[in-house]
Amino acid sequence: MTQNPQIADAVLDDFAPSPRWYLAYTKPRQEHIAQTHLQYQAFETYLPLYKKFKKTEQGPVAQFEPMFPRYILFRPSRAEQSISTVRSTKGITTLVRFGFEPALVNDELVQRIRQLEVDRNQATLQELSNLKAGQTVFLKHTALAGMEGFVQSVSSKRVAVLLEILGRPTVVQLEHHQVELSQ
Repeated sequence: MTQNPQIADAVLDDFAPSPRWYLAYTKPRQEHIAQTHLQYQAFETYLPLYKKFKKTEQGPVAQFEPMFPRYILFRPSRAEQSISTVRSTKGITTLVRFGFEPALVNDELVQRIRQLEVDRNQATLQELSNLKAGQTVFLKHTALAGMEGFVQSVSSKRVAVLLEILGRPTVVQLEHHQVELSQ
């Protein structure tokens, strides 16, 4: 029994994911819920996240938040899979459309976003910090609040700030959340 290679390729194409990504608009802060329910329906999903450092009393803490709040990318896992079910998926408000046509996102753009996500998520606080040596900063530390100084050095845990205290230059070690760039 011989098999037609064109028919075999067509059958395999039915099980290949679509090269087109669609964009859905989610309910506020429900991107992860939408992602889970889209995956239950056998859609391939992508929710780009980025590392952000939240300022806490204990110092900066890394958190991951959606790169594009309220948006999620998805594509059918099979060629014949309809996207009409997405509108009623838990966590989804609507499909992003241009007129009557759903918005399509190029796979190349999705790959670039993935690379940006990987690069940013591997970065340290020092690499993501907007504090650089020589910049003028204001202190938010309770005892020194409002004083102005110059950043001398920046490390992953601390910022060395040069202050003038009692007429003498003094270097003070502070945590990142205790200083703010002056305008």
